[in-house]
Amino acid sequence: MTRVCLIGDPDVNLLYELLSRETARDALATYEIHEPFANSVAVDTVSLGAAVALLNDLNWYCVRFVEEALVFEPSISGSEWLSRDLARAVRDGEVPPEETDQRLKIFGLVDDELVEPLFARRDQGTVPEYDLREIDETVVVRVSESEFGG
Repeated sequence: MTRVCLIGDPDVNLLYELLSRETARDALATYEIHEPFANSVAVDTVSLGAAVALLNDLNWYCVRFVEEALVFEPSISGSEWLSRDLARAVRDGEVPPEETDQRLKIFGLVDDELVEPLFARRDQGTVPEYDLREIDETVVVRVSESEFGG
């Protein structure tokens, strides 16, 4: 199963914003909703293609209410997420799955809340240490070249 996770903008209640609007509610109706992080909405889809399609269906809401849109595809990594942009590029065949692991956006996790990200390159196959603040753990997101550079 491929998981889609939307992280809400800190100024909104993401679950409320999505479920209070008919189009978003209809798009999410067939999924069981999870909240893996504070102010997040996550659902399991059948494939990377379905995950990207769902994000496309929810794009209007993503632009307005979402700070991060993440995709977890276990066939690419068992522990790291993909950014929406990188997931789309993999689905479209623009980036091979084995070439997704060099550019990282590493979030600190404190009390189930994602805190400021650290952008880093993988160093000799390992994820660099998060050193921006004290954290409980990290959430690693693989990002596209354009997201990493700017």
